[in-house]
Amino acid sequence: MAWIVEGTWPACVDAVRAHAPDGASVTLLHVSDAEVPGIAHGAFAGLLGRGRASHDPGRELEDLEAASAAELLEEAAARLGLPCERRALTGRVEREVVAAAGDADLLVVARDGDRERLGPHSLGPTSRFVVDHAPCQVLLVWPEHVPDLTTIPPEPPGHPEPPEHPGPARHPGPPGAPPHRP
Repeated sequence: MAWIVEGTWPACVDAVRAHAPDGASVTLLHVSDAEVPGIAHGAFAGLLGRGRASHDPGRELEDLEAASAAELLEEAAARLGLPCERRALTGRVEREVVAAAGDADLLVVARDGDRERLGPHSLGPTSRFVVDHAPCQVLLVWPEHVPDLTTIPPEPPGHPEPPEHPGPARHPGPPGAPPHRP
């Protein structure tokens, strides 16, 4: 299963194409946030009254979101070039993705936070929730270039230096034998 999100979906589709075994069942998943149209609907109803159903921006946003999700899934399926199921869900995004992954062997997720540095900030809150709660294996991909190792955050102040590695372990051999020297 590849979680399709605007802006990062090509990396997920490419990872599925690269890692899916021949004949694997592939699902492309897009989840729309139900909160945005709900806010627009509530604001409209609060300002103009609940009896005006002829023009409801909340319903218009739902329709636009559904059309956008269908278009995005169509583009992702075309890029994948393999038979696949397309699922468009609406709800609390992180929870819908985790629930949908319940039937998956692998969930492909793209980093969506700070993509210029390595580290925990490369995942936004929604992706962090999905990675932490997915009931299957997760393949986490970089949507663009992978940042250089020099972008790892520095050690926290006061953190002790790691001990030097003593080299390969030496086994003394049988009792009374001289120690082994390489």
